[in-house]
Amino acid sequence: MNTNPSDPSLEITAQDDAITPRLRSSLAVSLLGLLVFAIGAKPDLFGWDRSPVVGFVQIAVFLAGLALICFGGYLGIAALWWERERTIISDIGSRIVATGYVISVFAGMADVFGMGSQPFPQVPYFGPWQSMGVLIGQVIIAVGFLLFIPYQFGKK
Repeated sequence: MNTNPSDPSLEITAQDDAITPRLRSSLAVSLLGLLVFAIGAKPDLFGWDRSPVVGFVQIAVFLAGLALICFGGYLGIAALWWERERTIISDIGSRIVATGYVISVFAGMADVFGMGSQPFPQVPYFGPWQSMGVLIGQVIIAVGFLLFIPYQFGKK
């Protein structure tokens, strides 16, 4: 390992200085989102499970966590595009991330919106169809992030 302080490859550039706080804050937001998502998806891991069914509050909490994960990921990948012109593919990817989140919200809240198996006055039921819809939305989010990543290694 080269520890020579006069080595030019070890210098911190102004671009690195501008990107680092953005990446750290996006990582913090994503990790906070992961914690909120875990609380909503499995509250019994924290000893907070009060009901045998997945209710409205629990669905809303894990969807809020998913929103924070998406926002943190967007901030982080947008920081990687710092001072570069974004491509059409990356714009499409960022929109696909948002579309996947909308699909997840609609699938998760299907009973609340009146499209699920249980009408709204009853307790919302998060069944296999809703969970499959949320999972499909998460796969679409992942595809959007893959399209959003800058793949021009070494180019500016």
